[in-house]
Amino acid sequence: MSILRLCKGIKSNVYPKTASDYLSSLRFSRLIHSLGFATVKAEEISGSQPAEVQNLVQGKWIKSANWNTIVDPLNGESFIKVSEVDESGIKPFVESLSKCPKHGMHNPFKSPERYLLYGDISAKAGHMLALPEVSDFFAKLIQRVAPKSYQQALGEVYVTGKFLENFSGDQVRFLARSFGVPGNHLGQQSHGFRWPYGPVAIITPFNFPLEIPLLQLMGALYMGNKPVLKVDSKVCIVMEQMLRLLHDCGMPLDDVDFINSDGKTMNKLLLEGKPRMTLFTGSSKVANKLADDLNGRIKLEDAGFDWKILGPDVHEVDYVSWVCDQDAYACSGQKCSAQSMLFMHENWSKTSVLRQLTDLAARRKLEDLTIGPVLTFTTEAMLDHMKKLLEIPGSKLVFGGEELENHSIPKIYGAIKPTAVFVPIEQILKPENYDLVTKEIFGPFQIITEYKHNQLQLVLDVLEKMHAHLTAAVVSNDPLFIQDVVGKTVNGTTYAGLRARTTGAPQNHWFGPAGDPRGAGIGTPEAIKLVWSCHREVIYDVGPVPHKWQIPPST
Repeated sequence: MSILRLCKGIKSNVYPKTASDYLSSLRFSRLIHSLGFATVKAEEISGSQPAEVQNLVQGKWIKSANWNTIVDPLNGESFIKVSEVDESGIKPFVESLSKCPKHGMHNPFKSPERYLLYGDISAKAGHMLALPEVSDFFAKLIQRVAPKSYQQALGEVYVTGKFLENFSGDQVRFLARSFGVPGNHLGQQSHGFRWPYGPVAIITPFNFPLEIPLLQLMGALYMGNKPVLKVDSKVCIVMEQMLRLLHDCGMPLDDVDFINSDGKTMNKLLLEGKPRMTLFTGSSKVANKLADDLNGRIKLEDAGFDWKILGPDVHEVDYVSWVCDQDAYACSGQKCSAQSMLFMHENWSKTSVLRQLTDLAARRKLEDLTIGPVLTFTTEAMLDHMKKLLEIPGSKLVFGGEELENHSIPKIYGAIKPTAVFVPIEQILKPENYDLVTKEIFGPFQIITEYKHNQLQLVLDVLEKMHAHLTAAVVSNDPLFIQDVVGKTVNGTTYAGLRARTTGAPQNHWFGPAGDPRGAGIGTPEAIKLVWSCHREVIYDVGPVPHKWQIPPST
């Protein structure tokens, strides 16, 4: 293969034309055999060797005078120092946003070569994440800050890499594909274009430190926006390292700003910087506040109290039990798509499914992080919630309900065994119980209930009252049952069939809520165009004016 190719192993139509381009290609080739972008080693981060996280603004990595110390979620040791910007330090970020015009960094009429640039960056970055030493680096770094099993962490890296591969080459410019419609007379045509917002903001949570911020960031960049990115400080080190990788893959240093701050400071930046669109992934409470503060210029992927229905046809009990365990307890239940409520048809109650769920939950161990710290609920808060549920008539503890044994997880976090509480469906619907039962516990906690053959409407009544509509699963191969349930629900990402799940969304289909005009998607061309661009119509009317045209009477 020619040494003029930008990267060994990547098919590219862009060749280095200058000495600078050639040196850049050599530098990228060297990266294939090293972690040249990395400033930390995941295994070596500790209290005695703390890692540091910086901010990026106007093309420069900077430190601030304020340092937020992050504790190791497994042992409480202070192991990461995050340089956080306070309210007095947001001016450079406000200025950076203001420098981006509302027509964006590129659009179909301006700097279209940047569509090609980002196709090339995506190809290189996707190739990098496919390298074992790079994927291992990010998987282990994710484990350090958001403890989950190695397989779960590696899966996050894999999905991220596949997303980048999906948008390599010409795929970025295909996102901006336009359409034309013939006009009313000769010389008139209307053309529809996807147009960037210009300056935008992205705020993402802790639970997927790489996948969520990277997919939304790249979507914003593909469409021509200038984003400022804020990731939860507990896990921001992962995205800081990913940005350094992207820079080594050719991303201009000043295309993205990266800020570490508390919520109050970020809110001030949004109000003063006036991004024309903000993407927020996180809690409903914060989402609704931001929607008010930003006058609706926002897209949301907020809370998910996600449900699964086991239909009347019973098949493959072992498999279905395993998927239920994965959906409820992988990543210690800290997925916005995690199974929060399981509706079992009475036919399933006659099987071994509950026993198998109990056994599968018992396999999860802190040693391999198949169960681990909960970063947004304390142990006390989760167990108190369980006790309130058990006061409901007919409710009972199915399994769990205890603190993890022999752990050193700090008290600011949670540490409980995988837990399930059974609540009768008739009790769930009572006004005094409904809000309690459907409260989202972002941890290894689920509600289980049973419905009889003539009680499907009760299940649908429970679902109709819910406010969050992210993922759902209808586990059945009965087409009429599926048709009935899907036709009377709204969850944006719904799986149907014997192998239906609520979690594990890959990069090849839409992931996002429905039923809310503010709802955001992630991962697909449709999601990127919806969230990161708006529609612009340009009507060409070039003539000619009809022969012997005369000024008509006034109308």
